[in-house]
Amino acid sequence: MTQIETTVHYDNGYEDEYMLQEEEWDRDMLLDPAWEQQQRKTFTAWCNSHLRKAGTQIENIEEDFRNGLKLMLLLEVISGERLPKPDRGKMRFHKIANVNKALDFITSKGVKLVSIGAEEIVDGNVKMTLGMIWTIILRFAIQDISVEETSAKEGLLLWCQRKTAPYRNVNVQNFHVSWKDGLAFCALIHRHRPDLLDFSKLNKDDPLGNLNLAFDIAEKHLDIPKMLDAEDIINTPKPDERAIMTYVSCFYHAFAGAEQAETAANRICKVLGVNQENEKLMEEYERLASELLEWIRRTTPWLENRTPEKTMAEMQRKLEDFRDYRRQHKPPKVQEKCQLEINFNTLQTKLRISNRPAFMPSEGKMVSDITSAWQGLEQAEKGFEEWLLTEIRRLERLDHLAEKFRQKATNHENWASGKELILIQKDYETATLTEVRALLRKHEAFESDLAAHQDRVEQIAAIAQELNELDYHDIASVNLRCQSICDLWDKLGTLTQKRREALERAEKLLETIDQLFLEFAKRSAPFNNWMEGAMEDLQDMFIVHTIEEVQSLIAAHEQFKATMPEADAERQAILGIHNEVQKISQSYGIKANIINPYSTITTEELLNKWEKVKKLVPQRDGSLQEEMARQHAHERLRRQFAAQANLIGPWIQARMEEIGRCSLEIGGTLEDQMTQLKQMEHVIIAYKPNIDKLEGDHQLIQESLVFDNKHTNYTMEHIRVGWELLLTTIARTINEIETQILTRDAKGISQQQMNEFRSSFNHFDRKKNGAMETDDFRACLISMGYDLGEVEFARIMMLVDPNATGIVSFQSFIDFMTRETADTDTADQVVASFRILAADKPYILVDELRRELPPEQAEYCIMRMPPYKGPGAPPGALDYTAFSTALYGESDL
Repeated sequence: MTQIETTVHYDNGYEDEYMLQEEEWDRDMLLDPAWEQQQRKTFTAWCNSHLRKAGTQIENIEEDFRNGLKLMLLLEVISGERLPKPDRGKMRFHKIANVNKALDFITSKGVKLVSIGAEEIVDGNVKMTLGMIWTIILRFAIQDISVEETSAKEGLLLWCQRKTAPYRNVNVQNFHVSWKDGLAFCALIHRHRPDLLDFSKLNKDDPLGNLNLAFDIAEKHLDIPKMLDAEDIINTPKPDERAIMTYVSCFYHAFAGAEQAETAANRICKVLGVNQENEKLMEEYERLASELLEWIRRTTPWLENRTPEKTMAEMQRKLEDFRDYRRQHKPPKVQEKCQLEINFNTLQTKLRISNRPAFMPSEGKMVSDITSAWQGLEQAEKGFEEWLLTEIRRLERLDHLAEKFRQKATNHENWASGKELILIQKDYETATLTEVRALLRKHEAFESDLAAHQDRVEQIAAIAQELNELDYHDIASVNLRCQSICDLWDKLGTLTQKRREALERAEKLLETIDQLFLEFAKRSAPFNNWMEGAMEDLQDMFIVHTIEEVQSLIAAHEQFKATMPEADAERQAILGIHNEVQKISQSYGIKANIINPYSTITTEELLNKWEKVKKLVPQRDGSLQEEMARQHAHERLRRQFAAQANLIGPWIQARMEEIGRCSLEIGGTLEDQMTQLKQMEHVIIAYKPNIDKLEGDHQLIQESLVFDNKHTNYTMEHIRVGWELLLTTIARTINEIETQILTRDAKGISQQQMNEFRSSFNHFDRKKNGAMETDDFRACLISMGYDLGEVEFARIMMLVDPNATGIVSFQSFIDFMTRETADTDTADQVVASFRILAADKPYILVDELRRELPPEQAEYCIMRMPPYKGPGAPPGALDYTAFSTALYGESDL
């Protein structure tokens, strides 16, 4: 090699004396092989102790820095600054460019590099590479060491001499032979960490054991990587000074900040004490919120359950259970919800006073979440009550339809009984001409009767279909019976057609039939059918809800009674036909007991049914009049409820307005406002019996199955909601005044200042709704002397309106006016304190916390501090920066 003089100059006034001591190393650009080997190991280990933080390392110091990439990364890690973006190519000029960027950065830190060029580094020049790394070590690890106005080498040497002075057999005069026996290293460790080794047991004649013991303890307990080999130091007459200095500087940085630990620990204890007290309050809130949300979670599914019962009695029991819930179970929970909101506001006030971040409950347990869950509960509650009433009406309708189906089915089955046997008999085969004609006419009458019953069968099928659509509980038996009726009906139709065809064939062989009997049959059958229909209508059940509906039924009944004279005339005409048959029979010698061959209807049957119709008419009159009386009673209940509701509703609204006016008054003190609000609260609580009485009237209405009320716009649900809102509003307003008193006392605000704040707020509260809009808030600040730019106003809005709602409440206004005068700790101060405890590492170990902090505070940090995720951290390293910022709400921890 050619001789190149390599010299490093600093712009900060350091003397050249130290650099002159290095000329021996520079001579002829050669290194003692043993020194070179020691520097290689030491510098490689020093570089890797920093590169591990970035997740990488080097193996060969002159090879791995040739492309400049890891060299730039090393400088970024040890300086904490970003270098220019490296070139990613593999060509020589790319490597030279990257090395130049690194050298330029070193030069920018006040270091002059002489004869160290990028080409030598790229070419793998060992001498230049080691010289460059030593320059970096000097600048970033040794240069800042200062003891009694000395610096660099002299300061580090003086520090070592003072720390090892009390120890026997230790005399540090340089950075080479003074360290060969290992006692100096052990003395440094014992001076600062006497718990790690027993110096009295060390032997000066065992340098190998002493060195290995010191190196192992430093690596394991002090996070100082093993940069030296004990054998190399022992076997070298004069160990490499730069290697020793590099390694010793790590001890300086590890121990220099120990005296600051106690101060940092005290600050942390104070901060953690405040935080622990607040966390107890937060845990209490979490517990109360969890219990309330659990009750809502259990209750809501019950209210959302829409599984209908099969009978009216079971549904009435459901309604009674719901009433018990409204009277007994829900009111205490309303009070708990109100108290929870009050506790939350009180906690937030304490956090603001201690400059702690606002309490953010765990997911799903915020006040808004509880309010949302409560709203869901009330929505389900409202829907449940509506469903109960609808289901009761449906079951009432079902019972009515089922009874109607049974009556019509029974009448039809009675009529159809035996018809199949009549239709399948072959009596016409042995009958006379007259008998055949009689059979034919009788069959025609049957067909007429069959056609008349078609409408009844359709009615039965329609009722069954409606029962299916309404999900009647015994629908299986209804369907079975309906299907049986329809099947028999179809069979009767088929048999009727076959018998007609047989009789018409026989009619061709027979003579005429007595027309009078035929006339009787044709007229008696429709009349008999009319009477049967009339009896069904007169016995038909009805369900009404208003007086007008009853009046409609009465009018229809009057119309029916008006048809009675015409029906009586038809009856007399039919009886006249029968009397004519009897007269003819007597005239022609026919026996009096002759039976009409065309009809099964007798005059006795007609007379009996007619008498029954006449008896049912007044019975129907009585039933309708009873229903009219019941509907009048329902109307009285409606009017009674409306009279009370129309008084209570406006009273509640008037109290709400009084509370709003009281919260905006500025004439008296906050204590005066509190007294007035407490009086209002007493008046409101005393009004509760009126609500209970209205609940009783509402229960009577529901028990009477009255579902509407045209005399008032207020429903019981409106009154309940208004009453609960009134209770919540008075409690919340009292809490707001208490919070203002707490804030005033904690911040040292006088009553006059508070009144001035309130006066300014009221003046710019244009809409008088207890909140200022953005433009009004800006005008208010300007009127109070604030010089507002857009950026400053935006910052203030972030403080008073963090959710960007566009409005500023009075509490937010008061907080803003008092916030900036508080003398509080900051997150940066806590981070700096932790950094002192961690010996300037970006992480801290569990042992360090337990050593520096009281046991309770140390365990508190260990339980809550997240793992450190940066490069090069040992197992169990903790991230104190994230923990500290979380205390002040500046992270998501």
